[in-house]
Amino acid sequence: MADYYINVILDEAKKSTISGAGLAGEIVDIGGKEAVQVGMTAKEYKKLGKGFSGLTCDDSKACTLPAEAEAKLLGIIAETKTLDVMKFAIMKLYNPLAGKAPRSALR
Repeated sequence: MADYYINVILDEAKKSTISGAGLAGEIVDIGGKEAVQVGMTAKEYKKLGKGFSGLTCDDSKACTLPAEAEAKLLGIIAETKTLDVMKFAIMKLYNPLAGKAPRSALR
C-alpha cells in the first residue's frame, strides 16, 4: 500500500499513451478529471520533496509533479506498462545535486 500518490491528469494524448500501455483500467476520476495515480512510499516522497521544492500534497496525500517531470514519469509508465514505477522513476526524477555549484578540489 502506498503512503502517497502522484496524480497524473490525463488529456487525450496522455490518455492514449496510458491506453496503449494496457492501463486503461487504472484511469480514475479525480475532481471531474481523468487521471492515473502512481503510488510512492514516504521515503520516495521525501526525496521528491527535496528535488521539487514546491511539491505539496493535499488532504488525500496526493500531489502533482511539474510538467517536465510528469512527462518523464509518463514515458516510464508507457515503457514499463505498469504504474508501480517509482523505485525506477525516482532515479530519473530526483537529482540530489541539482542547483548546487560544482565542487573544486582544494589542494
